[in-house]
Amino acid sequence: MRDFQSENGEMIIGGMAASEIADRFGTPVYVTDEQRLRDNYRRIHGAFNAHMPTDIHYACKANSNIALLRILEQEGACIDAVSLGEVLTCIKAGFSPDRILYTGVNVSDEELEGLVDAGVPINIDSFSELRRLAAISVDVPLSFRVTPGVGSGHHQKVITGAKGSKFGIPIEEIVDAFREAMDLGFRPRGLHAHIGSGGQSVEPFIDLVGILLQVVEDLEDELGLELEFLDMGGGIGIPYRPNEPEMDVEELAAQLTAMVLGDSKIKRLAVEPGRYVVCDSTVLLTRCVDVKRTEQKSFIGVDAGFNTLLRPSFYDAYHHVAIANKFNKACEARYDVVGPICESGDFLARDRVLPEPEEGDLVAVYDTGAYGFVMSSQYNSRPRCREVLVNEGEAELIREKEDLEDIWRHQVVPERLMR
Repeated sequence: MRDFQSENGEMIIGGMAASEIADRFGTPVYVTDEQRLRDNYRRIHGAFNAHMPTDIHYACKANSNIALLRILEQEGACIDAVSLGEVLTCIKAGFSPDRILYTGVNVSDEELEGLVDAGVPINIDSFSELRRLAAISVDVPLSFRVTPGVGSGHHQKVITGAKGSKFGIPIEEIVDAFREAMDLGFRPRGLHAHIGSGGQSVEPFIDLVGILLQVVEDLEDELGLELEFLDMGGGIGIPYRPNEPEMDVEELAAQLTAMVLGDSKIKRLAVEPGRYVVCDSTVLLTRCVDVKRTEQKSFIGVDAGFNTLLRPSFYDAYHHVAIANKFNKACEARYDVVGPICESGDFLARDRVLPEPEEGDLVAVYDTGAYGFVMSSQYNSRPRCREVLVNEGEAELIREKEDLEDIWRHQVVPERLMR
C-alpha cells in the first residue's frame, strides 16, 4: 500500500493538500498523481527490458481516461484493448494502431469490421471468430489466445485462465487453430494467454510461461511456424492493505525472461499490466455528510457510494481509508464507511479504525485508479463525478462532473405519452 506524506495534519497528493483539491473541485472526485503513474510504468518497463525486448501493453480496461492514456503514450506504452470502443479511445489519445492489441471475447461481426477498419492487430479467441474474420479480411496481424488451464486473481470473478473458462481456445485445440489460420491465408504472429487479474504470486506466471513454451515447440514441430512474440497476460497485483507484501517485478521479469530465452527462439515478449500501472496513482476523495452511531456499529456516511466505487461491494475488495484532514490524529474507534445508495450493500470500507469523525471531514479511499471510475454508474440517477490530475503541486480537471442532463440525454419519451 502506498504511503502518503502529510503537512500540518493534511494528506498530500502530488504535492497538493487533499482538502485544497476537494475544496476546488468538489466531492466525490478521483485524483491521479501524474508522477506516480509515470514511475509505475517506468518500473515495470525497466524490469523486463533489462533482460529482453518487452512491450508493456497497458490493459486500458483498468482506466481509460484520455489524459492518462496520453501520459502512457508519451512513455512509450502499448495497449491491451478489449473492445472497439477502447481501441478508438486509444487512437484518439494518440496511439498508432500497431501499438494496440485487441483481445476480445464473443466478438460480433460488426466489431470485427470496425477492428479491420482501425487497422489493429487482433488476438483471436475462438474458431468462430477466426472464420468470421477471414470472411472480412485475412490481411490482419493475428495472434491466438489459448486457455492455459492456469488461473490466478484476487477474486473468483477475475480468474480467466482456468479450464472451463469462457476465454480463449482450449490448449488441446490450439495447434489446430493455428493450422486453420494458415490454411485460410493468415500469418499468425504470436501466442497469448491471460490467467487473471490482481495476482500477487510469481508461481502462476512461471506455470503459464512453461505451458506457452510447450505450445511454441509444438507449433514449430507440427507446422514449422516460428512465432514473433509471446504475450503473457494476467494483471500483476498491488498491495491494497497496510504491510501487505508487494510483487517483486524485477524477480518476476528475471525468471520469466530466463525461461523464454533459454527454451525458445522467441525474441520479443508482451505483458499486460493495468492495475499495477494505474491503481495506486489515484485516490478517491469523498466528504463525510453524516455520522451515525448504533448499538451494533458506527457509520461514517459519505457522498460516494458503490455508484462511484463498485469494487468493495462487487468483489468484497479491500481499500484502505483515511481521514485526509486528520492525517496525524490518533485512531479512536471502528466505523463502516458507507454511501448514499439505497441498498445495504453500499459501502466503501467496513470495520475500520479511524479518528473521531465529524461532518465535513474528507475521507480518502486509496488505490482507486484501477476499476474505479470505469466501473462507476448513474445508479439512483446520480451523475458520475469529476476526475482531476495533479502534478508537482498543480491540479487540472481531466473529466467534467456529469449533471442530470447527461443522464436524460439519450432517453426518448414517445410523443403520445406527452399528451
